[in-house]
Amino acid sequence: MTTLPDDLLINGADEVAIRQDLALVALGKRPADKSLRVGRLLDVHGRRWHEDQEIVIRGRRVAWVGPAGAYKGEITGERVHEPDLAAVPGFGEIHKHIESSHLTPEYEAALVLPFGCTWTCEASHEFSNVDGPHNLEFWLKARLAGSPNKIFPLPGSAVPPTAYEWGGGHFGYDEQQKFLAQSLMVAGLDEVMDWPAVWNQENPSYERLWGMIRATFEQRGVVEGHAAGLKELPEINAFAGAGLSSDHEAWTPEEVREKLRRGLFMELRPHSLPDIVKGLLADGQVDWSQFALCTDDRSCSDTMRLGATDHNVRTAIENGLAPEIAIQLVTINPARHMRLTPWVGSIAPGRYADIVLLSDVEKLEIAKVWADGGPVSEGRKYTAPIPRIDWPTWATNTVNIKRELTAADFAIPAEAGRQTMRAALLRPFHWSDEFITMDLPVRDGEVQRDEARNVTKFAIVDRFSGEGKVARMFWLGTGPKTPDTALACSMGHDKHNIWVVGSSDAAMAKAVNALRQSQGGWALVRSGEVVATVGYEVGGLMTARPPEALDAEMKHLYAEGEKVEWMYEPTFSPRWWPGFPERLAFATLTCAPWRWVLVAPSPLAPEGFVNVQTGATHPIVW
Repeated sequence: MTTLPDDLLINGADEVAIRQDLALVALGKRPADKSLRVGRLLDVHGRRWHEDQEIVIRGRRVAWVGPAGAYKGEITGERVHEPDLAAVPGFGEIHKHIESSHLTPEYEAALVLPFGCTWTCEASHEFSNVDGPHNLEFWLKARLAGSPNKIFPLPGSAVPPTAYEWGGGHFGYDEQQKFLAQSLMVAGLDEVMDWPAVWNQENPSYERLWGMIRATFEQRGVVEGHAAGLKELPEINAFAGAGLSSDHEAWTPEEVREKLRRGLFMELRPHSLPDIVKGLLADGQVDWSQFALCTDDRSCSDTMRLGATDHNVRTAIENGLAPEIAIQLVTINPARHMRLTPWVGSIAPGRYADIVLLSDVEKLEIAKVWADGGPVSEGRKYTAPIPRIDWPTWATNTVNIKRELTAADFAIPAEAGRQTMRAALLRPFHWSDEFITMDLPVRDGEVQRDEARNVTKFAIVDRFSGEGKVARMFWLGTGPKTPDTALACSMGHDKHNIWVVGSSDAAMAKAVNALRQSQGGWALVRSGEVVATVGYEVGGLMTARPPEALDAEMKHLYAEGEKVEWMYEPTFSPRWWPGFPERLAFATLTCAPWRWVLVAPSPLAPEGFVNVQTGATHPIVW
């Protein structure tokens, strides 16, 4: 029997050899390895069901599909018959940050495959910002080690997210050109988020970002977009005109309609999906070919509770989409948009033999999943091996702070002789053109918090230079009121420096030092003592452990967090606040629609307080 090359989409020569072999197997001139016969099969190209179908498999790929018994070639291996199950293609994620599961790719694959997810377009600016030079190696490692999940990396456009941030990685034209040439798995450019750097030639990131877009165009890749807050027609037209092909940030049917009309591919997330689906159906939307469903960010704990891509499909069905259309939105539609149809998106010759077997189509009940031509799960149990990966030090030694931090690192000095000082404040998800100001008391030469007015202290600590540079300021309506308490995390979108919020400077230092020792994750200090930690030892973002182990640590963190009195502003997003302020990991974003933000001290923002739309800086206190 002819030996096939490693089927990992690394180079074109191997791919040609695989295709030459598949053609001969389909003609019956070479034997196939196995077959799967199903009660019915969904052709997502034509949105039609076909009864009693056989899928003939060679290696990891489909070689032939048709009526059961019609294949004339030899099948040397197993013939599996599932007469009561319906076959649909393996589900794909058009836009997902695997890092947000906080599991390394091999464990994330074992988590999501039983939910039908067999391939992912990885929006890789998270790990890219931690270790840009090793980014592609990181995302291909699990596949090379034997994981059946396909990861198509999109190098991060936001590396760094803005010109006011630094460390970990820096991508431009040369880097993107190299990524696209290295592997057929690289599908394009991760979501372009720094909108001011796209249109404004004076923006210091303009040349870097357009260099990445140019390299992607030159090699026929897909430039993904992020159009949060862009709702006016001039901006939508400019966004589409710039070549940014998609948006996953639309929240309302009206916004989706305007962006769809301008040619954007719409990637719908679960939290806004019900309103959008209902609104578009009521408005007469018939053609759903320009849509996909996406997860974006979901923790392993939430995935264990809700599901993965199947949760998105089920949500769409529950809100009015026909099951067949909803399935197209996670199979052929995202594959077409990302130009991946030769490999994924349908049960058809040449594609990977990734098959979701449903016991109930209307309820999307998954009985079994096949990936790479064989079974990988039964019910909710993953049955394939999880590859053992010894992650190298470049992945596990990423919190580079060469000193112990002290309370003095978080103090904000006052001018001599002052009893109060004017302070700049932010609050979570502050998208206004102006920051908040407030007079705060001075004691012992330092500007103080004011718990009575819900004012606490927030800081960003650089974890890349070795120096542990600290930017600190006052925040409104978040963090602990409990004395000597602080919460710190090494996951802070999108630069992933350490953020820390606390009721005392000493507690903030202790929490950051705990992360320095653990190489990342969460640390909660309560009443001066470290009471809970969660380990993200890989990149400071993920752990190479089963999801159950991570979930147990998170539950302990939450339990200890419930013993803390947390601040919140009842007029601002009560759905996210009060309580444990986990979403502060997203409150450090610097992309649109953010304006004033806090970043680690940088040459363009020495105190870290900067307006990322204009480049303006301002003192923290004055």
